[in-house]
Amino acid sequence: MNVSEPKRTPAQALVAQMGGISGLVYSALPVAVFVPVSTAFGLTAAIGAALGVAALVLVWRLFRRDSIQPAVSGFIGVGVSALIAWMVGASKGYFLLGIWTSLLWAAVFALSVLIRRPVVGYVWSWVNGHDRAWRNARRAVLAFDIATITWVLVFGARFLVQHHLYDADQTGWLGVARIAMGWPLTAVAALVTYLAIRAAQRALHSAHAHDHPAEADPPAGGDVALDAD
Repeated sequence: MNVSEPKRTPAQALVAQMGGISGLVYSALPVAVFVPVSTAFGLTAAIGAALGVAALVLVWRLFRRDSIQPAVSGFIGVGVSALIAWMVGASKGYFLLGIWTSLLWAAVFALSVLIRRPVVGYVWSWVNGHDRAWRNARRAVLAFDIATITWVLVFGARFLVQHHLYDADQTGWLGVARIAMGWPLTAVAALVTYLAIRAAQRALHSAHAHDHPAEADPPAGGDVALDAD
């Protein structure tokens, strides 16, 4: 069983899929532009401004030769959010996609814990090419449960707060909540995930040593020679 230190944690893989720290910051820019432009000039102008900023981020990443997948995904996300806002006929509709996506992820992660298949554990196995032997180590499963529950709390908090603000027609505060509960909460969840994975690794090493005592290092001093008179 390979229990070596992974190169990337699931949290790091998730952040990488978002384009790294810069990608998380870039993802907040369309929202930061949409809300004030909507207040000052109306929904149509706000949609145009958000799409324009998303397009500029895409061009900037192309110019820097960064990974464009997060930027393309972000542009599509802004486009879908803008379409929903236009169909709803209100600026607050821009946030509906993120609100219900948060609920979906919260439900998926929570269900994985309830059925004893924590998402973080499976993502860790996939990212690092490990087998699923961690499921036989109770402390490792518990550590992955804790990490997964942390993400449930993040997604759940986003849904509850932003859904409340949506119902209250607080579009300005919706924008603030989207940014404040975006990369800052992601950073907190990533830290908890990192610590949980370290704990899971220690549990796996301990279980491996217990199951394979013959592989333990020999005592200091090497082989003992027997003197014959």
